[in-house]
Amino acid sequence: MVKIGKLELGEFPLLLAPMEDVSDPPFRAVCKQNGADLMYTEFISSEGLIRDAAKSIQKLDIFDYEKPIGIQIFGNEIESMREAAAIAEEAGPDILDINYGCPVHKVACKGAGAGILLDIDKMVSMTAEIVRRVNIPVTVKTRLGWDQNTIRIVEVAERLQDIGIQAISIHARTRQQMYKGEADWSYLNLVKDNPRLHIPVFGNGDIDSPEKALEYKNKYNVDGMMIGRASIGYPWIFNEIKHFIATGEKLPSPDLDERIAVAKKHLDFSVEWKGEKQGILEMRRHYTSYFRGMPNFKTFRTEMVTADTYEQVREILNQVSEVYADYEF
Repeated sequence: MVKIGKLELGEFPLLLAPMEDVSDPPFRAVCKQNGADLMYTEFISSEGLIRDAAKSIQKLDIFDYEKPIGIQIFGNEIESMREAAAIAEEAGPDILDINYGCPVHKVACKGAGAGILLDIDKMVSMTAEIVRRVNIPVTVKTRLGWDQNTIRIVEVAERLQDIGIQAISIHARTRQQMYKGEADWSYLNLVKDNPRLHIPVFGNGDIDSPEKALEYKNKYNVDGMMIGRASIGYPWIFNEIKHFIATGEKLPSPDLDERIAVAKKHLDFSVEWKGEKQGILEMRRHYTSYFRGMPNFKTFRTEMVTADTYEQVREILNQVSEVYADYEF
């Protein structure tokens, strides 16, 4: 049984990665319904939280049906991160996660996210302050290092464990790689082989099929996996991986009716959470992903991303069902 603090997550938990502009409550809802064991919010700016910025505050929205859930924060100032951690804890998450992995320039080059991998001592000091400040388990998501010459992930994991974090998720790329090239999970083996390490280690990067999930589980000895980009438009991946690990058999791909049903659920959650206008706008980034690979779909895609009422979007989805009734994925 994998545990984070007293939180029990099963034998080999699958986590939904925090993804900016993606892993909001509506998206998390459909991933939860399709097998995600633990989810995280989009990362939230510590400075935004302590300044009461509306966008940051809204990202604290979590719901009982999502639990267990973690709130993730990022920043480069220790005192701001301490304050933000306390604010996030008041929202009632099960876990507080610290983002030490975001590679984008506007975050990393200001010393936050993966930028702190250039200053491991500060990373440890900041984490220690946050652990002392809150009463819920603290976890960390990070990368292997800033670049190939600064990979100290075995040391980082051990030092963070020693000051009190209760799990670590590692994206098996450096910051310099961004999302390019192949993730190198061999470093996760080194982390797990450290006899002093006893906290759960979750692997992240390139898990896009049940076959690869089982292969990497057996090869790299991680305690669970964090799924990110592969879940966008395909929340079924969590249950598919679980079933394949348990039985060695692949579940059939969701058919068109199921894809439309989940897209409608996602839309409903989005409109309920944000209101009709904003809910429809924020759903637009997801439609293409739900129907990826379907031929001659451009007209429907255009209609979906220009429709401005809930009824219009639902009607377009109904039309897709009729036009592609015989299509098989």
